[in-house]
Amino acid sequence: MLPLDYSAALNAAATSSASSDPELIAVRDHLIRLDPNGERFSLVLRDTIDQLLNGEVTGRYDWGTLLKTEKTHAGSLVEINLQREFKFADGEAMDYRIAGIQVDCKFSQRFGSWMIPPEAIGHLCLVVWADDLKSQWQAGLIRIQEEILNQKSNRDRKLTIKAEHRNKIYWVTPDGRLPENVLLHMPAADRDAVLAQKSGQARVNELFRRVQQRRITRNVVRTAAQQKDYMKRVRGNGGARSSLRRHGILIMGDYRKHQRVAADLQVPVPREGEFVSVRVTRVQKDQDARPRAYLDGAWWAVAEDQDPAEPAPMLPKTRNSDA
Repeated sequence: MLPLDYSAALNAAATSSASSDPELIAVRDHLIRLDPNGERFSLVLRDTIDQLLNGEVTGRYDWGTLLKTEKTHAGSLVEINLQREFKFADGEAMDYRIAGIQVDCKFSQRFGSWMIPPEAIGHLCLVVWADDLKSQWQAGLIRIQEEILNQKSNRDRKLTIKAEHRNKIYWVTPDGRLPENVLLHMPAADRDAVLAQKSGQARVNELFRRVQQRRITRNVVRTAAQQKDYMKRVRGNGGARSSLRRHGILIMGDYRKHQRVAADLQVPVPREGEFVSVRVTRVQKDQDARPRAYLDGAWWAVAEDQDPAEPAPMLPKTRNSDA
């Protein structure tokens, strides 16, 4: 659930503050033009969290396992990665210049824990939070005034926004969904079974065997493989795609032809950098009402528990011959 001390929708206080602040409106409109659905923002946050976890090297998948210094560094990385993605100009007094206006950027993994420096008073602040466990994030704008800040500060003299004034935040993205960290959210027994495998290839195979009909990002695969050539562990010619095909499991990637197969089967369609696995069974076109896809000269549907295992068909060829 979302935090209880604010409304996800724009409330009266936030709307009132925005209506009397033309700079806030200008920055808001610019951000919405750049990212109307929040998809780019969401991917930046997902990639930043994965960058900190560095699963390929460390095998970590849980924010809670980060070192204190790494968590402290998260704010700087979010600021940097957002600027790279949206090409914000450098600010003078603040981090950015957006629509010609000075804007500071503050990130926290916990809602309300943004640390505001004294020099931000009088300026706009882009406040961002993301929680990997809840798969949620938000980004909003607020004009920093002395009266909205708690007076107790940390050793760097940074302040926090009083709880009763958080309703003045104008949420540009009021209810963002963070791409799922599958290793974090899968049942513990399944996760343990994946991570217990001794080789990177075996871990990737087990991941796609146990996590079906859910989007799996490349970073999750990278963490499971813990190898630089992690994509090779997914593809055919000895990867998971060929190993699991004999058990009736398809692994679809972000190729258009694969996306069409997923859509025909009515399973989640893999987006850029994602995979979706599913066990299929051969069906007769006029004798089975299940959604189906035509592959390798036959009709196939998502297998149910009672359907016997049989080799899956080949997926349509893509530019990569081993895809």
